Amino acid sequence: MSSPAAAPPAPNNLKRIVAASLIGTTIEWYDFFLYGSAAALVFNKLFFPDSDPLVGTLLSFLTYAVGFAARPLGALVFGHYGDRLGRKKLLVLSLLMMGGATFAIGLLPTHATVGTAAPVLLTVLRLVQGFALGGEWGGAVLLVSEHGDARRRGFWASWPQTGAPAGQLLATGVLSALTALLSDAAFDSWGWRIPFLLSGVLVVVGLWIRLSVDESPVFKQALAHAEARKADAEPLPLVAVLRHHWRDVLIAMGARMAENISYYVVTAFILVYATTAADVSKQTALNAVLIASAVHFAVIPAWGALSDRIGRRPVYLLGAAGVGLWMFPFFMLIDSGHFGSLLLAVTVGLVLHGAMYAPQAAFFSEMFATRMRYSGASIGAQFASVAAGAPAPLIATALLNEYDNSTFISLYVIAAVLITLVAVGVAKETRHRDLTDVASAQEGSEEPADSRPAGARTA
Repeated sequence: MSSPAAAPPAPNNLKRIVAASLIGTTIEWYDFFLYGSAAALVFNKLFFPDSDPLVGTLLSFLTYAVGFAARPLGALVFGHYGDRLGRKKLLVLSLLMMGGATFAIGLLPTHATVGTAAPVLLTVLRLVQGFALGGEWGGAVLLVSEHGDARRRGFWASWPQTGAPAGQLLATGVLSALTALLSDAAFDSWGWRIPFLLSGVLVVVGLWIRLSVDESPVFKQALAHAEARKADAEPLPLVAVLRHHWRDVLIAMGARMAENISYYVVTAFILVYATTAADVSKQTALNAVLIASAVHFAVIPAWGALSDRIGRRPVYLLGAAGVGLWMFPFFMLIDSGHFGSLLLAVTVGLVLHGAMYAPQAAFFSEMFATRMRYSGASIGAQFASVAAGAPAPLIATALLNEYDNSTFISLYVIAAVLITLVAVGVAKETRHRDLTDVASAQEGSEEPADSRPAGARTA
């Protein structure tokens, strides 16, 4: 007989859990996006000064992409121990690693001081950032998904997703303020270090909040069940995922292609395209991303709530199709060189992206059994990032360098959209799955438990 489901947490407790996940993911994404913005604006001059400006940007984006290469390794390691030891412990570790690496970047000597050792050290710290982020996302969304009200799981689980635009907002806001207050020479000399050093303060705050929450009750229940059945006989989470959920991993990877690529084109590559091809000032481009990120933050919970009403798949498909249709108008608006057009281009792009990103947390969580959920969700999400988000600014910059227009960049994003439409189109709707029920999938079935409403199983 199945065990009774854990009682839903009190509203105040759930809000504290959501806040802990949100603040932690905001800090982690602040650190990660800060690097991307700095790579577009100053790292080409500070760490690759001997290269042509656009080539230097390509090289700085290459170190940016290296961070993505470490994310699958982080997903494997954090997923394994998160499924064995719990979500909370691993989330604390990921926050410390990310914050420490970002703070250290703020102390790095540049090429002018130590020569080629500077980009090597930068690359090593970027690898640490990627490793930490590879473990952060899965744990943060699962902590909320496994605590939350099943009927509103899409809404509550979308809040950790707002950590991405919140981190982008914070990183871009700090950079925008510094570029407004400092001369270009001062910013390039020492001002760029300030946002990285601020990470140390943010980590202390995030750590204090994250340590105050409890472990997921769904995980506790699954762990007790496993111990009663001699947990030492359990297969490794990675082995179990590949045995029982390989289709779901492939669906998650395909679903992330359009979401990941479009996001980094709209928020990171735009700083290159707008300032070079469209002759827009650095400050103007940063301000557009700043305002659009605020709108992005606001719409994600709304898309999450809509996925609770009509399903994860319809909302996700709407966002993917919308991004594909928006790409050519997106670049046409930027080419006008007007701030209003630039702001409209980025804002609409991020609103449509939010329709994919918001239901993603609940969608991926609902695909996997509890004792392999951290591994499954993390592997599906982070392995896709190597092919999607990692090379996106690099490929977009190379296409711009080769063809000197945006046509092939738009086609690149549209190709990713087609992959996502197919992946989500063949997926099963997961909105009504009970995460406690899904635990039975680890006991030998190829598919997760049937899509039954929460509470429908027998005691």
